Amino acid sequence: MVDAKPNSDELNQFDASLRPRNFEEYIGQKDLKKNLKVFLEAAKRREESLEHTLFYGPPGLGKTTLATVLANELGVNLRITSGPALEKAGDLAAILTNLQSHDLLFIDEIHRLKTVVEEVLYSAMEDFAIDLVLGKGPSAKTMRLNIPRFTLVGATTKFSGLSAPLRDRFGSVFRLDFYENEEIEKILERSARILDVAIEKDACAKLAGCARATPRIANRLLRRMRDFAQINHAGVIHSKVVAEGLSALGVDELGLDAHDRRILEILVKKFGGGPVSLNTLAAAASEEADTIETVIEPFLLQLGFLNRTPRGRVATARAFEYFGLEIPENPKLRI
Repeated sequence: MVDAKPNSDELNQFDASLRPRNFEEYIGQKDLKKNLKVFLEAAKRREESLEHTLFYGPPGLGKTTLATVLANELGVNLRITSGPALEKAGDLAAILTNLQSHDLLFIDEIHRLKTVVEEVLYSAMEDFAIDLVLGKGPSAKTMRLNIPRFTLVGATTKFSGLSAPLRDRFGSVFRLDFYENEEIEKILERSARILDVAIEKDACAKLAGCARATPRIANRLLRRMRDFAQINHAGVIHSKVVAEGLSALGVDELGLDAHDRRILEILVKKFGGGPVSLNTLAAAASEEADTIETVIEPFLLQLGFLNRTPRGRVATARAFEYFGLEIPENPKLRI
């Protein structure tokens, strides 16, 4: 069972209601899911805790959901926190000492752990003990506390941001890939049933094509289409609802929104297709570099609109075609 800390944010609670509870309900990531089932069943038979597991990949692909599924499948408690929330070693120690045997601790954005917290995590992951320093100066003393054998499940959108010592302490490392349209359609159909809203098959397919191959975005768009359907179309989501809704939200047929188009437009029109550094692109767009790199770029890369090169970001020929512009002579752009 999941014993996550209650969250007062209504949107997070709503998202949680759409999350699968077990592997049967979890759609997509077939190879990852197949391997996880093996490791989970083996741990059960040996009556051991699951090895520490790391999930990485773009946001919205189901890393938190997988942690929830693992806890439910194992029948253990899940404690959820995040890297930025653990400001000092005592914060982590307080969580670890309250875990029970075989419990799962999920740390989202684990690449943002502070060094002092990460160092405490090393001994906790390897020796299931934490070393605390009591006092300061010459009178300071070190005390070792034993903790239950737990499983750390980490999630990150920036795999390279993890230190090598932390990466090496995970027994299993999985990358989550973008979803196929058919998988997104199944997720939308399941979510529509949970939300008790009717969605026609062609509307579902159209919405899936605009969901950026990401379940979180698909569910968010579904909720907005439900609003448009309820107010303007007797509560049924059909193709006209999707067309009107996406137009109102500024989402095109490829799933690009105003933020995506702005970044791409600046790269193509202001910098002639590049190459341009990430920081320069971020400054020109008045956007954070991390947001561009982790949220916007992955989907543009998947669509083939830009490439990352040693000299910076470069727009492809397809990006110029998207804006109806002539493709430059630069051979690097003919990709």
